[in-house]
Amino acid sequence: MDGTDSVSGEAAFNKQMGTSVAVYVCTFRRNEPLKRLLDSLLVASGAVQPHIEVAVVVVDDNPDGRASAVVDNFGHDFLRGLHYRHTGSRNISTARNMGLETAMELADWVAMTDDDQVVSPVWIKALFEAAHAHNADAITGPAHIRYEQGTPSWLDAQPFDEILEAQPRVDGERMDTCSTGNSMLKSSWLIAHPESRFRADLGRTGGEDMVFYRTAVDNGLAAFYSTEAEIFQMQPPERATFGYMVRVSHWLGNSAALSNLESGSASRPRLVLRHGKQLVQALLRPLGQLRSRQPAQLRFATAKAAQAAGGLVAVAGFRAKHI
Repeated sequence: MDGTDSVSGEAAFNKQMGTSVAVYVCTFRRNEPLKRLLDSLLVASGAVQPHIEVAVVVVDDNPDGRASAVVDNFGHDFLRGLHYRHTGSRNISTARNMGLETAMELADWVAMTDDDQVVSPVWIKALFEAAHAHNADAITGPAHIRYEQGTPSWLDAQPFDEILEAQPRVDGERMDTCSTGNSMLKSSWLIAHPESRFRADLGRTGGEDMVFYRTAVDNGLAAFYSTEAEIFQMQPPERATFGYMVRVSHWLGNSAALSNLESGSASRPRLVLRHGKQLVQALLRPLGQLRSRQPAQLRFATAKAAQAAGGLVAVAGFRAKHI
């Protein structure tokens, strides 16, 4: 193969994979964190433009449209623009679908993140490198929890990341779900699968994200994991409390179980056994810690018990309020 064939082959592959991305974010009552996210996206886009052209879409789900001021006043160099859409629905599925529909018309790829996060400087670059390496339809990556200085010491001393962060995966691993806080998928796949959208009936309770991706994978979406495509979820002081940890753990357990039921990936008896086992383990954990001459970690054990209880009540039909 001569040099001309090599260049033409690369051009054909780039045409197939695409060289543009539209990142969308849904926002609700978080103007300052939104500004911080946009700053991080500006840095990440600078690492890939002009080779990969970037657009950003902000979907404002505030009824009063307060995020428009952030967008209007944000200076940017996104080659495909900074776009504002207003839903005001207070339904995250409605906002997410608006983001999808807008982003897929702007670029070859649609990327998603959340308004309380910041992306790493190489986030977009890592997503595209992984997509090319695996000829993927979708890529997802890790989300790391970060607290502000001055938060209680027990947050670092006890392993709450086991609850709040998704289980670490191997680079290049084939995935059966992705994170809507950190993922990218082909616009062409979304266009070819109009049935793969976020369910409005889950938009106020949660679980719409897991059901969306699990259904998409069942419909043939080839999704892979990139350890380099990192984002960081910034936790404000009001989330650095024991009460919040218990509430969010209960909601996460509830949302996960409901998503398993909705997607058909687990039966009710199986979920009862799974979460029942988790509840027993959580209640016995302090004793095991003390026997090993380790701190009892009562706060973490309580949060784990709340997570298990959230899953059990989901089996009974209870939907926890979205947090």
